[in-house]
Amino acid sequence: MIDPEEFLKFIKERRSIRSFQNKAIPEKEIEMILEAGRWTPSASNLQPWEFIVIKNKEILEKISKFAYFGQFIKDAPIAIAIVGKIKINPKWYKIDSTLVSMNMMLMAWALRIGTCWLGDMNREEIKRIIGLDENDHLLTVLPFGYIKGDIPVPMPRKPLNKIVKVV
Repeated sequence: MIDPEEFLKFIKERRSIRSFQNKAIPEKEIEMILEAGRWTPSASNLQPWEFIVIKNKEILEKISKFAYFGQFIKDAPIAIAIVGKIKINPKWYKIDSTLVSMNMMLMAWALRIGTCWLGDMNREEIKRIIGLDENDHLLTVLPFGYIKGDIPVPMPRKPLNKIVKVV
């Protein structure tokens, strides 16, 4: 098991990264990110997800035009589309696939690979670009790459006494 203090420190040090080096990510590290996603818990262990690894620069460029605050995705060596499979678990696919994204983001950070959650995008256009079915839910497309420049300073967090209620 990992030391809890070290794990909390690791979580606090994770940052959203929007600038990437022009450097390929080894297949072993991509596989580790995908494995972290695969081992995410899901409702009734139905695993209602699919991962699409995007390495094609032309496709990343097309996606960037529909990722409104995520145009930097075109500069990433790879991106992974996290797809919720609606038919597998109609009630929980969004929550389960969201959990996947955090596991992948944490594994990437452990590998010293940056990523950033992309939320505001034209999902229907991106689904068309990567060939998804209408019954697939495109949760996000996470860009991954080695960090270019300085690691951003942490954003302020609300104190626990402002967000925790004990009943």
